[in-house]
Amino acid sequence: MTRLAGKVAIVTGGASGMGRATVMRFLAEGARVVVADLNEANGAETLAMARAGGHGEDIAFVRCDVAREDDVAGLVAAAEKRFGRLDIAYLNAGVGGAFGPIAETDVEDWDYTFAVLARSVFLGMKHASVAMKRQGRGGVILVTASIAGMVGGGGSHAYSAAKAAVISLIENVAAELAPDRIRVVGIAPGVISTPLVHRGRPEKFEKQFQQQPWPDRGEPDCIADVAAFLASDEARFITGETVKVDGGLLAQGIALWGTGRDNSFLKSAGVNRGTTGEGMVVRHLGERKS
Repeated sequence: MTRLAGKVAIVTGGASGMGRATVMRFLAEGARVVVADLNEANGAETLAMARAGGHGEDIAFVRCDVAREDDVAGLVAAAEKRFGRLDIAYLNAGVGGAFGPIAETDVEDWDYTFAVLARSVFLGMKHASVAMKRQGRGGVILVTASIAGMVGGGGSHAYSAAKAAVISLIENVAAELAPDRIRVVGIAPGVISTPLVHRGRPEKFEKQFQQQPWPDRGEPDCIADVAAFLASDEARFITGETVKVDGGLLAQGIALWGTGRDNSFLKSAGVNRGTTGEGMVVRHLGERKS
């Protein structure tokens, strides 16, 4: 299939997990792709995989801190310079962010969570839409949201609040950009087997993978499949929507991490910086802050 033939895409957080799977799918569908990520080692691995698949000329890597406006503006400019246009911006970069009881959440960790998960989406929408309007051919802005932003019990309070903000942003910006034929669409994953979720130990999180009614584990390719469809002209009448890709998890009601005081997010506090290459901070409650 080559339903993205001739298209140019940006994928933030594209060097691992769902982002990397989507990069490979976009390439297979005929797109040229700029991979943006903070983790340069993962970026090099992704480029090597693409070259091994015969897509060496169709891919580029840009180190990008998606919470910094200069980096995001530079990313869009790099895509235009390298491939001459921008048709698809998949704003996928994310981290687990701050976790722990509300009284144990440091404001710096809260701000970091919103910077990576929400401000980055605002910045991506801002600069991608400017380029797409200037080109006058429309475009697609995809965003990784989360079912955690749709209901309580799907993640930490900071992560869930940031994703709820993103879902609202998708709806509002979709209405604004529709006259320019720029679609804005979200994907809300459930539990997907990525390094962000299992941190290299999927067996430790087997309980979360088994919560959903659908019997198969969610894999990054499940998200890539939906992203490829939503980015294509087959989805040309879909905008302002956030599509759940969760194996029916939200349909049955969730408490992924336990309930009440048994909620695993409340047994420690800190911040999960995902696959950025930066260290995770964990404070077991009862210990003094370092």
